[in-house]
Amino acid sequence: MKIQAALVKTEGAPYEITELELAEVGSKDVLVKIVASGLCLSDYGERNGNSLQFPNVLGHEGAGIVEKVGNAVTSVEPGDHVILSYAYCGECKHCVEGHPSSCEEWLAVNNLGKNPRGEYVLHTKEGTAVNNFFNQSSFSTYSLTEESNVVKVGKEVDLRLLGPLGCGLGTGSGAVLSVLQPKVGEGIAVFGTGAVGFSAVMAAKIAGCYPIVAIDIKDQRLAKAKELGASHVFNSKEADPAEFISELTGGKGLDYVIDSTGVPPVMTKALHSVSNSGTFVPLAVTQKNFEVNTFFDLVFGNKKVRGVLIGDTIAKYHLPNLIEFYKRGEFPFDQFVKYYDFENINQAEADSISGEVIKAVVVMDKSYQPPN
Repeated sequence: MKIQAALVKTEGAPYEITELELAEVGSKDVLVKIVASGLCLSDYGERNGNSLQFPNVLGHEGAGIVEKVGNAVTSVEPGDHVILSYAYCGECKHCVEGHPSSCEEWLAVNNLGKNPRGEYVLHTKEGTAVNNFFNQSSFSTYSLTEESNVVKVGKEVDLRLLGPLGCGLGTGSGAVLSVLQPKVGEGIAVFGTGAVGFSAVMAAKIAGCYPIVAIDIKDQRLAKAKELGASHVFNSKEADPAEFISELTGGKGLDYVIDSTGVPPVMTKALHSVSNSGTFVPLAVTQKNFEVNTFFDLVFGNKKVRGVLIGDTIAKYHLPNLIEFYKRGEFPFDQFVKYYDFENINQAEADSISGEVIKAVVVMDKSYQPPN
């Protein structure tokens, strides 16, 4: 079938809205009409050559309505509202133990451009294969995906809002609620208050953390962090954030520290803010490195560094929980979302990278009517 997609022809090239051919629905496939998709900094990184092959259709925070399913699909049916997340095999040790983001087939099913059966599902009208991303390529009007990617949700919440839960917001919240699992009263700092950082702050408030320290270089974002649940905010342009946290905690540091910036000097300050027996979680998608002295930074004080991919959650359970938190006013992520028409996707990305917008969402289906 013919679809419209934001094609990236070569590394670093802008998005071009292009007509492509989408494969027919197979027995295990789920065809989703995309209503909207969040833009993630990972899309920006991949567009500029992090790891993918081109041409490519990016997008991995899609939300839409199931249009057709294969005869082997049992969990969704046409008309269902869904969020799209990442793909996983469902059979390896990590998937079976409840950690699908550690799937042994992760790269093959998410980053190599084909579906889990090794097929290209996108082609140009001339027949050239186009690489798929996250087994969804949601910067398009339709997505051909599978059940592992699909999270069924209720119809009472605006679908345009929900796509970012599939990656960015699921990452920050999952790092707190599913990985760190803080006890009430334990302290946490979040370096970088973008969408991932804000979701970590909101999750920390839900968990009962104190203090919750948000650190950034933009006062406007810090003010929003305060509204979303931070007990303390600090502008790291003005002074050393590690010293601020040391003074706040009487020299002890905090139980948990998350970095969402990916900036090596900032990550070093974040690590130095961790208490003895505490945990540092770097979340940013970056190719940059930062140095660690294994004895003084980790061994001395029994400190830990914990890698977390997309929150290390089971999306089918975690994302509906976030929607319930949102409905109760405990996870108000709608406060930092801005919508763009699909044809303005390049502007949406530019506004995201500049920091003008915290979470940009591009809307493909302008006919969609949100619930009252």
